Amino acid sequence: MGVITMYASAYKKGRRLAAMVARKLLCPAVLAAVVAAIPAIGAKAQKGETAVSCTNPYSGATWQIRIDYDRSTVDSNPARINEATISWRDAKDGWNYKLDRKSGKLTVTLASATGGNFLYDQCKLEN
Repeated sequence: MGVITMYASAYKKGRRLAAMVARKLLCPAVLAAVVAAIPAIGAKAQKGETAVSCTNPYSGATWQIRIDYDRSTVDSNPARINEATISWRDAKDGWNYKLDRKSGKLTVTLASATGGNFLYDQCKLEN
């Protein structure tokens, strides 16, 4: 009987030790998962496609760009879309665009041999 009692006691201690180790290891992993999910819970990700009107403040010229949030494209060009900005490179003219999603400011960077130029336009985004 003494040997069986010893094994049962070791078994119980082993289970308690395993439970303690699991709590210590799982707690940081669970916490990290919860922290990573917070931005996704608080922010509404836009879906679908939308047309945005943009204006050159100096000439008054207006045009539209089409943003497809599902495909991450602007006017069919691959785009990087995050909460703060949307940026893309137009394959036709080689210009780079960066749209500030809060202010609607559109910065156009024109590459050239002399260092390039910048154009600043204003787009009207949906709230």
